[in-house]
Amino acid sequence: MQLPRITLPLVPTERAAWLIAAFAPVALIIAAIAPQMWVVAPAAAIVLIGLIILDGFLAGSCREWVVQLPSDTEVGQATAIEVFARFARVIALGPEAAIEFDPRLGQSGRATLKLFRDPETGTRTGAFDVYPERRGTAEISRAWLRWTGPLGLGARQSTKVLDKELRIWPDLSPVRSRELQTFLRNSQNGLIARRIRGEGTQFEALSEYEAGMDRRRIDWKASARHNHLYARENESERNNQIVFAFDCGQAMCEPVDGMPRIDRAVSAALTCAYVALKGGDKVSLFGFAQRPQVMTPFAADSRAFHRLQSAAAALDYESTEPNFTLALATLTAKLQRRSMIVLFSDFTDPTAAEMMIESIGRLVDKHLVLFVTIADSELDTFVSEEPSDIATLARSVTADTLATQRSIVLQRLRHLGVDVVEAPWDQIGYRLIDRYFLIKNSEAIG
Repeated sequence: MQLPRITLPLVPTERAAWLIAAFAPVALIIAAIAPQMWVVAPAAAIVLIGLIILDGFLAGSCREWVVQLPSDTEVGQATAIEVFARFARVIALGPEAAIEFDPRLGQSGRATLKLFRDPETGTRTGAFDVYPERRGTAEISRAWLRWTGPLGLGARQSTKVLDKELRIWPDLSPVRSRELQTFLRNSQNGLIARRIRGEGTQFEALSEYEAGMDRRRIDWKASARHNHLYARENESERNNQIVFAFDCGQAMCEPVDGMPRIDRAVSAALTCAYVALKGGDKVSLFGFAQRPQVMTPFAADSRAFHRLQSAAAALDYESTEPNFTLALATLTAKLQRRSMIVLFSDFTDPTAAEMMIESIGRLVDKHLVLFVTIADSELDTFVSEEPSDIATLARSVTADTLATQRSIVLQRLRHLGVDVVEAPWDQIGYRLIDRYFLIKNSEAIG
């Protein structure tokens, strides 16, 4: 279906505007020195207007032009938007395109680009990359195409109403990375589901005790019956329930290196969820702010990973403080067995942190809780900044106070029995996977 196209009349270019501006004082000088030559000014203006019209006519028309973009992308990933145009005449010079789009794609919602001629096909093409800053559906609303004639005085312009949509999903580049895929193929909890002896709590078999084995694995009753030492071999724990809970409140919507913390957390959580599904565990997502947003059923197979991705894409950004009491009480009511709850959150003041600690304390009684937060590198920068003036000194003192309060809150969580992971955003996913395997192998979930 051909999109609606509007071709505007000829318009003067910037060069023509400068010529007109430069001619104005010349006309005044002529009028002052030789009034009888006044006819020169209107004659020159008519000639200039004629040149603008002629130049625009020589530019020719645009036979067709289209704007192409993918229908899906991921937050923070480069996404190309391309423009293709074919003109009636080769002498059309300097074609430029401008595109208006949703500000969540960055660049303040507008971008311009130049089109270059392909000598083989004669088509003018141009492209630019946008880096989506938030999840959701972004609209690319309108586009403009402008080209000039050989003199650079007259230009023609065409406008299109696009109404195209670009779906922005969570960033899954860590899941697709070669390092993670290689790790999954080589790890004991890899792509092939097999029975693993020697770990876990589920009894698998008895074997003769050998030097070097853990003495705690000796089965004394069986050894007494056989008059020989036997050790228990257990099967590695599987089918654990893991819930990734996201605080979607104000603090998590603040950007870190150009992207909201919640999107950094979602990327890390989905990476760990993929690993957990490959390891035979069940995974669910839970999102909340003032009230619960999303609670997915437990996915038990990596083939259901796309459902987790879709649910994570639906997590909304809210500029309000989260209600930990309501959210965690709702989560506890929905869990029928002991689970590992990975809570992604952040805090900005001691009062909000106090409510969070109280709610998490009630959760620890029944479940294993892992608190994940992104380290604030900006605070460290302010603290270490050279106090060259009063403003810098005040900023450093404030940042040091906030860092101290943050450390106290995390220490209180550890005293409650909560496992805490704090790391920069680019390391948080791998730290989380390491902690998941450590907890899983220590048989602490079930």
